[in-house]
This record gives sequence, C-alpha cells and structure tokens, in this order.
Amino acid sequence: MIYHLRHFFSVIIFNFLLMAIGHAQPEGLKLHFSVAMDDPAAQLFQVQMVCEGLDTGYTDLKIPVWMPGYYQVLNYPEKIQNFRVMEDNGQAIRWEKANRVTWRVYHGVETSLTVAYEVLADRPFVATNFLSEERAYLAPGGIFMHLAGKIDQPATITIIPNRDGEAVATGLETVDNNPLHFYAPDFDVLYDSPLLVGPLDTLPSFEVRGVPHRFVGYQLGDFDHQTFMDDLKQVVEAAVDMIGDIPFEAYTFIGIGPGAGGIEHLNSTMVSFSGSERLNTFEGRKGVLSFLGHEYFHHYNAKRIRPIELGPFDYDHGSRTNMLWVAEGITAYYDELLLRRAGLVAGEDIIKTFERTIRSVESSPGSRFQSVTQASFDTWSDGPFGRKNDELNKTVSYYEKGPILGLLLDLKIRQETSNKRSLDDVMRSLYFDIYKKEGRGYTEEEFRAICEKTAGVPLHEFFSYVYSVQPIDYAKYLGYAGLKIDLEPRIQPGAYLGIRVAEKEGKLIINQVEWNSPAWYEGLRRDQEIIGINGQPASAALLEEQLMNSSPGEILRFEMKLADGSTRMVPLLLEEKKEISFAIERVISPSAQQQAILDGWLGTNH
Repeated sequence: MIYHLRHFFSVIIFNFLLMAIGHAQPEGLKLHFSVAMDDPAAQLFQVQMVCEGLDTGYTDLKIPVWMPGYYQVLNYPEKIQNFRVMEDNGQAIRWEKANRVTWRVYHGVETSLTVAYEVLADRPFVATNFLSEERAYLAPGGIFMHLAGKIDQPATITIIPNRDGEAVATGLETVDNNPLHFYAPDFDVLYDSPLLVGPLDTLPSFEVRGVPHRFVGYQLGDFDHQTFMDDLKQVVEAAVDMIGDIPFEAYTFIGIGPGAGGIEHLNSTMVSFSGSERLNTFEGRKGVLSFLGHEYFHHYNAKRIRPIELGPFDYDHGSRTNMLWVAEGITAYYDELLLRRAGLVAGEDIIKTFERTIRSVESSPGSRFQSVTQASFDTWSDGPFGRKNDELNKTVSYYEKGPILGLLLDLKIRQETSNKRSLDDVMRSLYFDIYKKEGRGYTEEEFRAICEKTAGVPLHEFFSYVYSVQPIDYAKYLGYAGLKIDLEPRIQPGAYLGIRVAEKEGKLIINQVEWNSPAWYEGLRRDQEIIGINGQPASAALLEEQLMNSSPGEILRFEMKLADGSTRMVPLLLEEKKEISFAIERVISPSAQQQAILDGWLGTNH
C-alpha cells in the first residue's frame, strides 16, 4: 500500500492502527507505530505513534541520543521534524519541547492521542536512518519515541514501504505472520532491532545445532554464495562450540548495502555489505568472515556477557563503562581465532596478526598516555578508535589494545593451569553464571574475580596493564607459548626528519609530524606550508631527494610561511631513526608446557 502524509489522520488508517494495538498488547497503555516513506527523494520517514490509555495530565515523549553497540552520541533528536499531536477527534493538542530529547504533550486523563512527525534519514550508516529510492534503513532509536519511565512498555510497528512487493528484514517478531507488522515486548528490544526495507536478496541459510541462520540484504552481489555461507557456518560453529549454548530461535545477518560499519544485536547483526567477485577467493572473503565473526560473537560478548553499565541503558546521555576493552577488545581477540578454530587460516596467520597489532599499539604515543579503561570510558568524546586526527594522539583504541590484553590473559591462564583452562573458561563463566543464572551484566570486580579464580592465582601484574600505562612484558607472556618477540631498537637506513607532506594547489603542506621527531622538536606542525628547502622552491619530489641523499647529522633548512604571511627559516638537524619490529617467532626448542600451550591456543595442526 502506498501511504501518503496527507492521510496520516484519516479515519481508515486510524481504525486500522487501533486494531493493531489491541492485537498484541495487554489491557491498559497501548502503543502502535506506523512508518511510511512516501517521498524518498526528500529522505523523510513519516512516523505516526498512536497512544491509548494514557493516565496522566501530560506525557513526556523521548528519543535516545545513541544506539547500544555504537558508543557515540548521535543527533537523533535533531532529525525530528514537523512534530504534532491530535486527539481522537482530530483536535490539535498543546505540546512543548522540554529539553533536547523530550517532547512534553499536555492532555486529559484516560485519553488517547496520535503523534505524528517526520525523521530526516540522510546518512547511510548502521547506526543512523537512511532513505533512498532503492532502500530504507530504520535505526529504531532515531525513529521511535518512548514514554518517559516506560522503557518496558510493549509496542507494535507497521512498516509501509514505498513500493509494493518490498520486504522487511529485522530481528523483531512478526504479528500473525504479517511481514509488515511487528511486535516488540519492550523498547530495549525495539531499539535493538533495526529494520531494512527494499528489494532484498537472500543467501543460502544454514543451521547450527538446529537453529537457523540466515543472510538477507540489499544488493548482496554476484559471487559464490554457497561457498561463502559454508565458510561462515564454520565460523559460527566455532563460536557456538566455544560457549556451548545458542540463546535464540533464529539469527539473521542483515546486509544494509553500501555504507560503513556493523552493529551487533540480540538475534541479528546489521552490517555494511557489498558482495563482489573478490569473495570468490578465500583471501578476498577472509576479512569479511572475520568481520562477520566479530559481530556474531558479540551476541555473546557485549549483548549477554556485558558490563553491568550496558543494561539498563541510559538512553538520554549514553552509558559509560571502563569495560569496553572486554566487550569490544576481547571480541576482537576472538575474530581471527574463530577463523583458526574453523580451520580456515593457519596458526602463523594468527601470530602475524598479533605482531601487527602489537606494533601498531606500541608505535603510537597514546600507549604512553592513556590506559585501555580510560579509552573505554572516554569513547564518547574520543571515539572508538581514539583521537587519531589529533596533532599528538594521546589516546589508544580498545579495539587494538583490547585484543592484546585478551592474548596476555589467555596465555597467563594457560600457564598457571598447565593449559587446563583458558580465557574460554572465563567467557563461559560470565555467560552461564552471571548472564544465564542472574540475568544481568558483570561488574569490574566480578570480571577480575572470575579471571583470578580461573587462573588460580592473583593477576596483579596483568590488571596493572589494564588500569595503567605500565609497559607490557611481552617477552614473558609470549614465552608461555614458546614464542619470542624482537624488542631490539634497530637503526633504519637513511636520514630521519619525521614529516609527511602533500602538494595542494601548488603548495607543499605538512600532513603529519611524528611525535618526538626532529621536525616535531623544531615546531613543525600539521597544515604548515613549506615554501623553500635548502634555498630551492619546495616540492614533494625535492624533499624526497634531499632526504635520500642526506645522512644523519646533516642540516636541512626549511623556509616556512607563517599565518601572518611572513616567513621564517627553520634549520633541521637530521637524525638516525630507530625502530622496533616486534616480530614474533617460535622458539626453536620449546618445553613440553610451552608446546602444550601453543597447541592449546592455536590448535594441534598449526
């Protein structure tokens, strides 16, 4: 059915919505939403909210500022337009904005009312609303208003596509098998269940322990679907085998089309996905499988095994926690291990992955300034990957340091228990003893206690790496598995200055200055213009030539253009550059326990 904004208060639609309200909700307060998308070119969703059984003189309606799983404040409230309210008889009702996230509606006691508004949907991202001629993506936290203090209220939802024959993919359950009508037992579930609308494709489904797993999406692409899904099944089986339980009746991977990112949900994941022939080779699909494995494992770690701060959620401000290094970082630790346990990659691939990750973290100045718990707590301002665009990045990413800590903790537990227990046991304990038995998240103290109980010893040193910037003893921890790491600083060939430049509109502009480099110490900074090098007009080619033909101890002279248009000469004394490779290799003659730990970690055929 094509649904137009001018019909929003028609008697026919209104009666239909009231029937929908009564179908799936108990007596008392009842809520029903309908979402139309009449004018995709305008990128506006038309939302109608029917509220029946309100029992106060006014009602506060709220929109969250974030989506659980994406720990950033989003501008959902600013996307709401043309807000209005009417009674059953069509009489307009007074309302006012109470704060950024709250609309206060004044009404009589025991009343029903209809709220209508539009939502600007102009960003193709897994945490934001998007509408085009071809598809619609509904991020429910930015679409559906809840009644203040009534997050546990059920609701029904009707989707009205722009064209006949379009399908809806979501984790919500349908009502009476109607593919456009859905039920949410509360708003936590509703906000956790995005909806994708359009001409959707499906990939071959599979079952794991009798539970169906599906892949649905927009323009999934032309590639070997069966081989891809066979590999994905192996990754899913590896995750399920590790925990030993499947907590849902069905799971759906939903590809939203071109965009960015992926977000986990209780029984689904929304991922940006554009399949192509590159997925016909394993190297081409390896990264996608790791990404999908990450999002799938999140239904355990983050959604169910979760920091206690992540449920109940603070939808008004965002839920801060120190433990995203576990929820996100340890999930990232298992990304590649799931591929290994699925038999899709070799053990050496895992070793090289951690070598690259350690090199990235230790080569960044942020590791000297910010702990991983600080990074978790400050993600709302710093972003999930830290402030990488800062002139001096004093942050770390829990997506990078978290997996390293997961590795250290895993190897430490294996060492102390002669490989009888591992990080897997910690995750199972968190899942069965706290989530399954008590139905809640874990505290920081409980996480540490379970780790120490599993290891059988205090873990003071390990947790000092978590809560401080204390340098990590990589050699000791990797040594537990018969691995060695090259931590020797080695002189690199050529002369070292420490800047990157680019030519923009005929000007040579500094793009980046390395911290503690010769250029840094002399005050060179990003976006400054170099107009001369050793008396010659500056160019990227000239700078490269000068560095290649210079030696440590020689001097380059830059003529710099200042903000006021004047110039100054900057002498730069070139230096040697020392780098640590952080290369990880196996020791030649491991002990029996080292070999057992390596086998337990990577599998026997590594």
